[in-house]
Amino acid sequence: MMKEQIYMAGADIGELEIEYVTDALKNGWYEDKYYYCEMLQSKFAEYHDRKYALMTPNCTSAIHLLLAALDVGPGDEVIIPECTWIATSVSTVHLGAKPIFCDIEKDSWCLDPVSVEASITENTKAIIAVDLFGNMANWTALNIISKKYGIPLIEDAAESLGSTLNGVRAGKFGVGSAFSFHNTKTMTTGEGGMLLLDDDDLYNKCEVLRDLGRGPNTKPYFNEQVGYKFMPFNMQAALGLAQFERLDDLVQVKRKHFEYYKNSLSGLDLEFNYEPENVFNSAWITGIVLGKSYKLNKTTFMKKLQQEEGIPSRPFFYPLSKIPAYNQESIYKHVNTTAYDISSRGVNLPGAMNLTDEQLEFICSGIKKCLHES
Repeated sequence: MMKEQIYMAGADIGELEIEYVTDALKNGWYEDKYYYCEMLQSKFAEYHDRKYALMTPNCTSAIHLLLAALDVGPGDEVIIPECTWIATSVSTVHLGAKPIFCDIEKDSWCLDPVSVEASITENTKAIIAVDLFGNMANWTALNIISKKYGIPLIEDAAESLGSTLNGVRAGKFGVGSAFSFHNTKTMTTGEGGMLLLDDDDLYNKCEVLRDLGRGPNTKPYFNEQVGYKFMPFNMQAALGLAQFERLDDLVQVKRKHFEYYKNSLSGLDLEFNYEPENVFNSAWITGIVLGKSYKLNKTTFMKKLQQEEGIPSRPFFYPLSKIPAYNQESIYKHVNTTAYDISSRGVNLPGAMNLTDEQLEFICSGIKKCLHES
C-alpha cells in the first residue's frame, strides 16, 4: 500500500487562482460584478473559434439551454450515445422529449454514425455526440448525417477540453457545444459549464432563456418569457479564468498520465483512449478496456485493485439503457452490442492532478499484478 492516498480525481489550484478569486471577492460587486464572467466567455469563445460563449452553472444546464432554444419538447426524440454520463441525456427528459440511445464505435468509444442513421425517425429533433474521455467523435460522418436529414448536431465536449480533430478544437463542432468545469475536470470552477455557439438567433434565444427570460434590452421586471436561472457568478468565473490561462499546463498533466499508463502497460492485453494520427487527445481520464484473454470481469478487477493494492478506479460508463433511471436494457442490449461489450470490460484509471511519478508507477505495478493473477 502507498503511504500517501491515491485520489481518483482532483484539481490543480495555484497562486493565480487565489489572486483572481480574491480580487473578485474584494472588488467584483458593483461595476465589475460580471467582469470575470465576461472575460472568460470572451477568451473561451475566441480559443475555440466560436462567435459566442455563455457561462452556465454546469454543463447539464448548457445542454438544456441549447435543446430548449431548438424547441425540443414533447413528442420529439433526441439521439444520444449509450455510453456517457447521464447528464448528457437528462435535459431531453426534462423537456418532455424521448432519448434514443445509439451504439458507440469500437475504437473511439464515441457515437456510431451507422447506429445514428438507423435510429432517425420523423420525430428526431437533435443528435448529441459526446467526445468521451477526450476521444474525438467521428464528426465528418455525423455532420454528413446532420445535413442530410436537417437535424441539428450538438457537441457534448464536457470531457474533451484541449482535444483536437484535424487541427480543429473540440468545442467547434455542431450547432453548439457544451463544456463542464466540474471539480473532476481538467479545468475547474468547482461546478460550472459553458455553451459555445455561432448562430445569432440561437445565441439570442439562449441568452434570454439563461436569465429567467430576460435579455439585454428587457425592461426591468418585464420578462419576455418563462426561462431558467442558469446565470454564472463572478467568483466562479474568476477561478475559471485563472484555470483557463493555465490550460496548456493542465492538459500536459493529463497527457503525462495517459502516456505513462500506455507505456508502462504496453505489454498487456488492453485498449486505451483512441488517438489516431489526426487526433490530439487531451485525455481528461485514461480509460482501459480489458482484453478478452483475461478471465476476470471489470468488477472483480476493480475490487482487487482497491482491496489488495489500495488503488481507486471507476467503471467505464454503463449503457444508459441499462441503468435504473431508464431501465430499457431489454430494448437496447441486443441492438447496441458494442456499447454493452465495451462497458462490460472498461475501467477508468486514477487521473487526479496531484498524482506523482511514484504513484503512477505503483498504480501500473498493481494493475500488472492483478491481471497476471487472473
